[in-house]
Amino acid sequence: MAADDVDNADVDEAEPGDIPHGHRFAAALREAGLSVIAEIKRRSPSRGALRADADAADLASEYKAGGAACLSVLTESERFSGSPEDLQAAKAVTGLPVLRKDFLRTLDDVRDSHAMGADAMLVILADIDPAQLRPMQELALSLGVDVLTEVRDEAELETAVALGAYMIAINQRDNPESTKFTVDYDKAVRVSRSFEHIDDRVLLIAASGIGVPGGTSMRAIAEAGYDAALIGEALVVADDPPELLRDLLADAAE
Repeated sequence: MAADDVDNADVDEAEPGDIPHGHRFAAALREAGLSVIAEIKRRSPSRGALRADADAADLASEYKAGGAACLSVLTESERFSGSPEDLQAAKAVTGLPVLRKDFLRTLDDVRDSHAMGADAMLVILADIDPAQLRPMQELALSLGVDVLTEVRDEAELETAVALGAYMIAINQRDNPESTKFTVDYDKAVRVSRSFEHIDDRVLLIAASGIGVPGGTSMRAIAEAGYDAALIGEALVVADDPPELLRDLLADAAE
């Protein structure tokens, strides 16, 4: 079914979909305690070059040594200096489940993510007609690819749950494609007040502004009820990524 053919009338009546248990990415985040999805990217639109000479395989190995449960890889070249080969190298050297974290909007993006070996793919709810989420997720799951649905506020969270999203990231950055890239370090905790209305099988991930100086602490994320934190910049620019990752995980466990 093409995304454009989805009937919007069914959106408000949708129930949370079945939670896939055999998928590697989601399964890795179901372990007890707060997990970390560690991100590989050489640059960002907001900060420019972060670690321009980063080798994806080497950085992935460091993240695994530090205790990362999963990896996140930017494969888009223009804004992030990434490539599909980065994703493949990171997965091959570590064996960890890998998220393709790009601006993915179509069924062809789902197929491409599967073809390059991604275990999961990101779909930003604000970037698509919400009615596209269900067919994208259905196709992805049929190919063995998990879908991480990104939302920015309580209203989008409610919509994602109604559409059957089973793995949801709350992005503390107000607009991922804006040029200002404002981060609200209290957003993840504030949005977590809505979690009591969500099926406890749904995986909840906090993203952006975690572990950076003056940012959101891992302890706050853990206490707010999240299953995982997606951490990029703090780890990418760290002098010793494994040590920082171990410290962040220890903070969450205290």
